[in-house]
Amino acid sequence: MTDAPRGHGSGAARLLCTNDDGIHAPGLRMLSEIAESLGETWVVAPDRQQSATSHALTLHRPLRLTRVGERRYTVDGTPTDSVLMALRQIVDPVPDFVLSGVNHGPNMGEDVLYSGTVAAAMEATILGVPAVAISYTGRDPNALDSYRHLLSRLIGSFLSRESFPSETFLNINLPARDAGEILGIEVTALGRRVYHDSLTRREDPRGHDYFWIGGGRSDWSGRDDSDFRAVRAGYVSVTPLHLDLTNYELLSEVRGWSLGS
Repeated sequence: MTDAPRGHGSGAARLLCTNDDGIHAPGLRMLSEIAESLGETWVVAPDRQQSATSHALTLHRPLRLTRVGERRYTVDGTPTDSVLMALRQIVDPVPDFVLSGVNHGPNMGEDVLYSGTVAAAMEATILGVPAVAISYTGRDPNALDSYRHLLSRLIGSFLSRESFPSETFLNINLPARDAGEILGIEVTALGRRVYHDSLTRREDPRGHDYFWIGGGRSDWSGRDDSDFRAVRAGYVSVTPLHLDLTNYELLSEVRGWSLGS
């Protein structure tokens, strides 16, 4: 694996912040404030809630870009749209790093396949810019705010690297506790999450059926160094994710199948 060079030559870091919870989300506000203490910061984010949009692009209608402040814009589309617009139309030269989050809710295991937060970091990686996705697994905004110093140090450590692994981004999950109570930071693998009763069928007042996705319960499984195990134990989880989804261990086996050729 070759490392992607970093830096645009102006000295100070240039950072792009985005998310999937929308421009007004407290997590994005906190992340952009942290970024501003580390370098020139741009914010380009969806104009509304876009959770679970995964890596969707808006292809069948025009996108609208709105300037809402200095180096701050909204896009009436998905997180992927926002990153694409930022890196191709707004931030010039391109940023050194893309920070996606802080998401309100966990993004562990299979969540990364659905998450707009993770997809935004992935889009930046595809476009050649190092990125991290950051999520808070709890619901207490006061506890989230306690992570300012830790995130500043963590992001600063990424920026201090001369290079970053190509086609790779980091997925970070913060435990649902005050930052002063965490036990440390662990590098982890993705766990496995199985959802139960996540599709609910109901009847509206006119007697017509409708369906609601979400809710229910979930069970976790995975190796000892899985993300959910680290977070459950009180550690910050940092998972390196790769763009290449190929299962290389099965290449030879599948080539030996009778596939009709």
